[in-house]
Amino acid sequence: MPTPPADTLDDDALAFAEKVFNFARNGQTQDLAPLLAAGLPANLRNHKGDSLLMQASYHGYLNTTQLLLSHGADPDLANDRGQTPLAGAVFKAETTLIEALIQGGAHINYRPPGGKTALMFAAMFNQRPIIDQLIAAGADANAIDDEGQTALDLARAMGATDAVARLGG
Repeated sequence: MPTPPADTLDDDALAFAEKVFNFARNGQTQDLAPLLAAGLPANLRNHKGDSLLMQASYHGYLNTTQLLLSHGADPDLANDRGQTPLAGAVFKAETTLIEALIQGGAHINYRPPGGKTALMFAAMFNQRPIIDQLIAAGADANAIDDEGQTALDLARAMGATDAVARLGG
């Protein structure tokens, strides 16, 4: 029987990885904690580039998010679509998680290659309270994306009237 390539995982490893990502996605902090304490990489990513932190924060689990951050999870680690955990929390309008990610080291104006800042996402989805939260935390409303657009430009393009009003348009 030929030896599988070194970068492939056997069925047991795949099942374990799926279980770990389910722990993060479902906020099972008590199940994830001993694995992290035993050396599980906090920046483990799935086939879409989503980290454990992305899964926990996107699905609204504060305790799991804080656990991952305490074990060194990178709050600016973007997935394959250029989205960070902070952008995911913004999309879901999770104000408490946004604050936890910022306190945990997420750079408020971080823009991954090809991506947008968290404020740009908030503007696009017309989330005025989130816009206020991000600006209060130091978000730069004049930052531009790869196409030269600001949060205001993106809000206008999406018809996000509350965001346009808040951003001065």
